[in-house]
Amino acid sequence: MIARLALRGLLDRPWRSLFLLGGFGLGVGVMITLLAIGEAMVLQSRDEKLVGGGDVTVLPDGLDLEVMKTGGVGGMFVSIPNARFVHRQLLASPRLADRVRAVAPQTDGTLLYVRTAAGEFPVRALGEVPSATRAVGAAPTIVAGAWDDDEADRRWLRPTDAELRHEIDRFHHTPAGLAADERPTWGEWHYFNVLSADRKRWAFLTLAVGGDVPGGAWGGQVLLTVHEEGRPARRFVRPVAARDVSLDTARANLALGGDSVTVLPDGRYRVTAHAREAATGAPATITLTVTPSPGAYFPGTSIGSDALVSGYAVPALRAEADGELCIAGRCERFAAAQAYHDHNWGVWRDVEWEWGAARAGAFTLLYGRVLRSGADDVREPLFVYLVDSLGFRALFRPPEIRYTDGRTAAAGAGRLAVPSQAVLEEVRGEDTLRIVLTVEDAVASDVRLDRRGPAAARRARPWFIQMKGRARLEGRLGGRPLAGEGTGFFETYR
Repeated sequence: MIARLALRGLLDRPWRSLFLLGGFGLGVGVMITLLAIGEAMVLQSRDEKLVGGGDVTVLPDGLDLEVMKTGGVGGMFVSIPNARFVHRQLLASPRLADRVRAVAPQTDGTLLYVRTAAGEFPVRALGEVPSATRAVGAAPTIVAGAWDDDEADRRWLRPTDAELRHEIDRFHHTPAGLAADERPTWGEWHYFNVLSADRKRWAFLTLAVGGDVPGGAWGGQVLLTVHEEGRPARRFVRPVAARDVSLDTARANLALGGDSVTVLPDGRYRVTAHAREAATGAPATITLTVTPSPGAYFPGTSIGSDALVSGYAVPALRAEADGELCIAGRCERFAAAQAYHDHNWGVWRDVEWEWGAARAGAFTLLYGRVLRSGADDVREPLFVYLVDSLGFRALFRPPEIRYTDGRTAAAGAGRLAVPSQAVLEEVRGEDTLRIVLTVEDAVASDVRLDRRGPAAARRARPWFIQMKGRARLEGRLGGRPLAGEGTGFFETYR
């Protein structure tokens, strides 16, 4: 009876019947497709090889997971900047030891090219650290041979203190892609500062190379500035010819004609330098052994664009120094003195920066940004980087640094208004940050004296301001209070 009624309906209203049958078939097809997609998603959610083994997968912000699985254009070139730092100081840090049992870095499906006598061939590469992959339960079954960590795997996971310094503090050659007029402005240097026990005297030491390194016109320089609160700074300089400079693009060691920065086997820095005062010719020598605090480092960042090439790393954000500073035979000893060390490289023509580093009780903070005005108009965002005894603690992005120009400093034949206070603030959800810098001493240097030509004469802010003062930290992070106060050094332009 049902079949007869269906046939009668089809014959009586053929177009309506075909329309209904077509809609029913389309609905069934959509249902089958959705069920298939749902099954595929369930299978993917159980697939530990999506990116790496483990219960938590870390991916770059904004990455499409479907692209990762299907191997699309975006997935082919995925990388996590400073992956070693992310592993050591975030995922596998002592701070998370009670919650994270194992972490395994992996890269899968990376496009590489193999060149042979027969030509160039594209390949897709996989990279893993065997011991880490086994620890998260994602190791493959080995049917023959052995699959164990080699020396490179060990250095990636657990470098010695000396290996870590060389990794982030190595030198560079002037990039081949720089324009001819930019190559002479390339500069790279080790910078150290050390503070006396009474906080009234301090020294800044720079051992630098600059120019077209190593194939063109280039050389080195030792620059030592010695400060005493309320008195003019003393500047000691020694130029070094290129033939007397030794640098290494795989290591942090640098030698400038008898002066040097050397990483010792235990990870400390041995620093020696001598120079003569620019104004009087008085000799100065400094010898320091700098001991970085464990985990208190900034791994480094670089800007590589047509407008600006600039790099910066801080191997010793919090450190202690032992040694001696002698000027014209009069010496001052340092014992467990507050110290700091960073490393800069890049093109520095018409470049300015905001920068500061300070202790704040149990915390140590670093802030900064790079600016380049003119046609390029490069304005990198401001950052605040915070560490404690367990290493990296937080990164903040204050929108600005607010200065109060309540002091003056000698500037040529006159006086220049300079900061007496600066404030950095950010509110990010339940986390808050407030840093108040109180300036105790400031020195102004005319950057036009070191840079000739029309561009230097037109600089809107030609005075480089170096300051010493107190930093007060307050706020909340992860539901816990942030608080501390200590001494630091700060820089800006006017």
